[in-house]
Amino acid sequence: MPYDLKHVFASLPQMERGVAKVIGGDPKGNNFLYTNGKCVIIRNIDNPAIADIYTEHAHPVTVAKYAPSGFYIASGDASGKIRIWDTTQKEHLLKYEYTPISGKVNDIAWTEDSKRIAVVGDGREKFGSVFLWDSGSSVGEVSGHSKLINSVDIRQKRPYRLVTGSDDTCASFFEGPPFKFKFTLRDHSQFVNSVRFSPDGNRFATAGADGQIVIYDGTKGELISPLGGEKAHSGGIYAICWSPDSTQLISASGDKTVKLWDVGAGTAVTTFKMGNEVMDQQLGCLWQKDHLLSISLSGYINYLDKNNPDRPIRTIKGHTKSIQCLTVHKSEGRAYIYSGSHDGHINYWDAETGKNDCFKGKGHSNQVSKMAFNEANELVTCSMDDTLRYTSISKKEYSASDVVKMDFQPKSVSAGPGGLSLAVCIGQLVLLKDKKKIFTLDNLGYEAEVGVIHPGGATAAVGGTDGKVHLYSIQGNTLKDEGQTLEAKGSITDMAYSNDGAYLAVIDDKKVATTYTVADGYSVKNEFYGHHAKPVTLAWSPDNEHFATGGMDMMVYIWTVGDADQRVKLPDTHRLHHVSGLAWIDEHTLVTASHDASVKQWTITY
Repeated sequence: MPYDLKHVFASLPQMERGVAKVIGGDPKGNNFLYTNGKCVIIRNIDNPAIADIYTEHAHPVTVAKYAPSGFYIASGDASGKIRIWDTTQKEHLLKYEYTPISGKVNDIAWTEDSKRIAVVGDGREKFGSVFLWDSGSSVGEVSGHSKLINSVDIRQKRPYRLVTGSDDTCASFFEGPPFKFKFTLRDHSQFVNSVRFSPDGNRFATAGADGQIVIYDGTKGELISPLGGEKAHSGGIYAICWSPDSTQLISASGDKTVKLWDVGAGTAVTTFKMGNEVMDQQLGCLWQKDHLLSISLSGYINYLDKNNPDRPIRTIKGHTKSIQCLTVHKSEGRAYIYSGSHDGHINYWDAETGKNDCFKGKGHSNQVSKMAFNEANELVTCSMDDTLRYTSISKKEYSASDVVKMDFQPKSVSAGPGGLSLAVCIGQLVLLKDKKKIFTLDNLGYEAEVGVIHPGGATAAVGGTDGKVHLYSIQGNTLKDEGQTLEAKGSITDMAYSNDGAYLAVIDDKKVATTYTVADGYSVKNEFYGHHAKPVTLAWSPDNEHFATGGMDMMVYIWTVGDADQRVKLPDTHRLHHVSGLAWIDEHTLVTASHDASVKQWTITY
């Protein structure tokens, strides 16, 4: 194969304020899973940089759970559809598909023999269903609630019991199979967000928006006692998870803490304080082997440390929203990937290990549209918040002083030698030197889309919707229109000079990539055809012989400058979305990013 997937740096879970997030655990204890958009993300719990993404749902996926056998995963989406698929093969073949309820699925539970599945959520005629996994035929009914059901669990021992928690402030207890409604538990005064049986089946717990956790007998459903007296947390509780030995449980709350409880004593042993910001609210948790995980509203996944409750062992960061641009920078022999997303968040990743973090301080408040590196080792970014920012890579911190306010929204930014940057704004070109505007050009007579400075620093090329590349010479502190334009086939979407400055590559909405030879007065060197839809991003390989383009047709092509017929085609790099950013680590390693909020690395062989 000319290409091979090397790494997947997955997105974080997509979070919503006040909505619990269910994290699924693998019964063998190796993986955990969660959802973002239409993707189910499976990650290795010991090394979360190892990830796999399932992308077969047509609607946003809301919950995914492993079967107790470990061979299958059931995932449910916003339309009420359940897909049961294989975990052992790379292709994740679909085994069965059902639509048990007619609205969003909130939770899924399996019986311990992996034969029956309970599904609950929001429906029109019913809020839940229990059925056989291989035929879909019903094994009881989930009744007794007047509002949508948030949570369901099944006792993992015979005799089976099923319990549900709902927005009508009640929990319901069922015996079966076939499961029949037995009685209602009315010990909460607010929504019941999570219900979970202990692994040994002796007890179950319910947790609610009233900040209470109540423990019941697992076989009879009788009340044992609430945890922590009147209130377990000062905020609503969104998730609970039992320890494997059934003696303790953890609870995640909107009061920005996670608590570890000794269930027998009814007291909190440890309180993990996760921060003071709104984004530090805790909406999900998982106890797997020795790992205690919680999910913050920011999407960050925290590995909690029982011995040091104020500091997680590690926090997995990344993106929850679509990535718009990306670039690579090498420092001290290591390559780092920088990615900017739709919500203004910038993340950087160690290309080898996947270790990542974000810049400290307050950064962009809106979509990061383009990024580049300058000679001073600063990341230059332009955003829809109408600013350009210069961020020092060594400090890894946003600087309040290195922000340049633009008169109009910038679409593109390019960095050149000698402290130069060029910003293409709506209706205006801005030349900057040492983080200060030195020249602006208005009334262009065409709509500029993207601009690049030649590595030599004497020329700026600007591509427009008029299908032309306009060349300007940079003289002192001015941009001078030399009257020279290059014809492309259509409205220009992206362009870049090769690293040695020998070529300029341009892509346009007529699906053509064109290269021009700079030394030969920008004569056309080659034209490349292959995309079925508009290409939107382009990046040169460090060897200056190849460049990659990504298009709305979900394709990535790697072209050879000297031979238009020689190309490597990567179909379906991100399955659900087109590639929004491309960058190279070395001549054989391409990085792609997309609206699925994940970053992938590919090994390319020519």
